[in-house]
Amino acid sequence: MTIAALSQIADPAACPRLVLKVGSALLVERGGTLRRDWLKALAGEIAEARVRGQQVVVVSSGAIALGAARLGLTAGGRANLADAQAAAAVGQIELAGAWAELLGQQGLVAAQLLLTLDDLEDRRRYLNASSTLARLLDQGAVPVVNENDSVATAEIRFGDNDRLAARAAQAAGADAVVLLSDVDGLFDRDPKDPAAELVREVGGIDESVRAMAGASSGSGMGSGGMVSKLQAAEIAGRAGIALAIVNGTHDRPLATAIAVDRGTVFLPQRRDGGRKAWLGGRIAPAGVLTVDAGCADALTGGSSLLAAGLVAVDGEFARGDLVTIHSSKGDRLAQGLVEYTSAECRAIAGRKAAEQSALLGYSPRAAVVHRDHMVLL
Repeated sequence: MTIAALSQIADPAACPRLVLKVGSALLVERGGTLRRDWLKALAGEIAEARVRGQQVVVVSSGAIALGAARLGLTAGGRANLADAQAAAAVGQIELAGAWAELLGQQGLVAAQLLLTLDDLEDRRRYLNASSTLARLLDQGAVPVVNENDSVATAEIRFGDNDRLAARAAQAAGADAVVLLSDVDGLFDRDPKDPAAELVREVGGIDESVRAMAGASSGSGMGSGGMVSKLQAAEIAGRAGIALAIVNGTHDRPLATAIAVDRGTVFLPQRRDGGRKAWLGGRIAPAGVLTVDAGCADALTGGSSLLAAGLVAVDGEFARGDLVTIHSSKGDRLAQGLVEYTSAECRAIAGRKAAEQSALLGYSPRAAVVHRDHMVLL
């Protein structure tokens, strides 16, 4: 059964496995104290979902905000990377302890998974995380996932838990993701504008939808705004996973949103296979390949990227690295695993197969990016 409405997120027949993302502004007061009563009520909602027959994975922010208060750090612990790492190291203990205690009061076992971007970008480590999540869920535990901010650096981190939630949903084989936010969902303009209207359903993300995402969270504690939520919806949607944004500021936020039917649901437009979904969800490309109009048309028709259609190469990468493929107008067309180094791509760009051997010093491969290792965006 495909999820087509917000109410179906609480239906175990449509959504047997759910990922619930909780932001810092919902979990932590501005002074750096945990909102225990709110979190206790949310733990009760998770227990109710379990009774209904749903498995739940939690993606929880809050470690940096909690740790910054304990250490007395300015700017909520986000003034610089060293502060963020130190705050996370302290705050993660309190955060995990709170989840374990409050879920334990509901008769549930909490499990902690700290992940970095590399853990989900690398195929082998992604499969290992997927296996761990599956085993925990099979054993009745509630995995609580967070980015491992105490070791992640600016170059190798998600930077927001919205996209982490979408990637965790892929790894867990989830049916839906709910992002608990400080707004009701996606609005057609800045939600502070009295004329703004809530967009209740999004069938596909295009430039008109992206243009609505200018307003971000106003809490000051989180790192994800509406743009990151749209990116999360795209990642989830490629794997056939629905994603909803609802207002988490209420007590029992999931039940409240469903009762009043208020939120934004992004409906998946396709269901890529496991490896293609993983590939399409990767967010750290090493370079950009720009192609001509003829090549762009061929790619959308299912062809591989050939050197003859390549017009520009940006970045430095090795064979097997992830690259994004752009049209000559700058539109993102696809991403995939490249068959050549960046230097080799520059050498053969625009060249026919007959010319490539002399330039490379060996017989050319079948494609620069083969369609089996490419996903359209």
